[in-house]
Amino acid sequence: MNHFKRALNESPAMRWGILLLVGFVLSVNYYFYDAFSTLKDMLRAEFDITNTEYGLFVSFYSIPNTFLFMAVIGGIILDKVGIRKTGFMFVFFMALGAVITAYGASEQYGEGGFGYNMMASFLPQYSPELKMMLLGRFFFGLGAETSIVVVSKILVKWFKGKNLALAFGLKVGFGRLGTFAALNLSPYIAQEDGSNLTTAIWLAAVLVCIGLLAFLVYMLFDAKLDKQLETKENNTEASTPFSFRDIVGLLSNRAYLYIALLCVTFYSAVFPFLAYAPDFFADKFDLTSVQSGRLTSLLPLGTALFTPLFGILIDRKGKSATAMIFGAITLTVVHLTFALSYFSPSVLIIALGVAFSLVPAAMWPTMVKLVDEKQIGTAYGLMYSIQNLGLWAFPIIAGSILDYTNPGNPEVSDYTATILMFAGVSVIGLIFAALLKYEDKKRGFGVELPLNKK
Repeated sequence: MNHFKRALNESPAMRWGILLLVGFVLSVNYYFYDAFSTLKDMLRAEFDITNTEYGLFVSFYSIPNTFLFMAVIGGIILDKVGIRKTGFMFVFFMALGAVITAYGASEQYGEGGFGYNMMASFLPQYSPELKMMLLGRFFFGLGAETSIVVVSKILVKWFKGKNLALAFGLKVGFGRLGTFAALNLSPYIAQEDGSNLTTAIWLAAVLVCIGLLAFLVYMLFDAKLDKQLETKENNTEASTPFSFRDIVGLLSNRAYLYIALLCVTFYSAVFPFLAYAPDFFADKFDLTSVQSGRLTSLLPLGTALFTPLFGILIDRKGKSATAMIFGAITLTVVHLTFALSYFSPSVLIIALGVAFSLVPAAMWPTMVKLVDEKQIGTAYGLMYSIQNLGLWAFPIIAGSILDYTNPGNPEVSDYTATILMFAGVSVIGLIFAALLKYEDKKRGFGVELPLNKK
């Protein structure tokens, strides 16, 4: 037993240090994903794209995880191959996609650089720049979602039984800090006239590459931990071959299914909204791109602060399903108020931040109540794949609604119908949260119990 007490994951300093390291990887992931939100009008002007095409660009991130099931496959690979190999492979794809996207937006490419003529040879209705950026977005999404699954399993490995909900809350916080930085830095670097647009995009790509280096550092600590615990990660985890019964078993668990459906509806009402929020605030409240970016950044800043606090409460008090219900109610009220009034957007975005803290802080760590640890990667991967169905569909739907409700008017957009659509999705999420609480009460999964209780 003394041997185990000396393991790295028994040291609080090492645990929190590891969280900082993988949290940085998560931050640059979210930075790149959200860096384009405040650049929407600049991208449209520079590459002559419509709202629908911008929505396609946002949604292309989710195609590998929605239609190729890469998040599920990545989760299965994670459970069978291990954290180090899986993590390096998918963080590398994430960095590769970021570089391709930045290259597609660069002047060198636009002046006939490598691949330009090939991209110009098909689908002429789309610009070569957009098509190269779509390719980059595809590879970025292929790597980014599974890398989040990897980080989740890392936290279970290092924090199970030791403030796991707080660790997941801080994990969410790191992601939101990346979003906060992107929403503030991207429009500032790009400038109001878009003269430094490519610089802003390249900075985001370089940060993702630094995240790859950070994960390489983590791999050293992970290998040392496995050696201390006298495990061989690859052999141990591969000893149980994958079976499709694993997937069937997860989907037949109603509590897991309700959480997965809440996940897709909740995130579909938030992330696609964020992709359009700066433009929405600029149009409705007559703000500049920098001002609207700062306003939107109150959401990730609030979640970075609130999510760890809610994680502490869930660690100690439980009530995860109840927290998800309150979060879904708050999200619905906020979207309805955005759509139907001119109420202070600062107050509403903070309230949205509270909702966006409650649900993730309760939802992600609750998985350890429902799934065997040997299947945790598969469970998270399947959940992210289901989530990506919404992240693929709703940006396109939102862009199509904007084009339909604002025909011939690309500069000023009436977002009422679009925001009402997000409110409707929030209501569906509320229904799944209520069903989860009912299922937990009926079957006794322990979702409402403190996380340190079985």
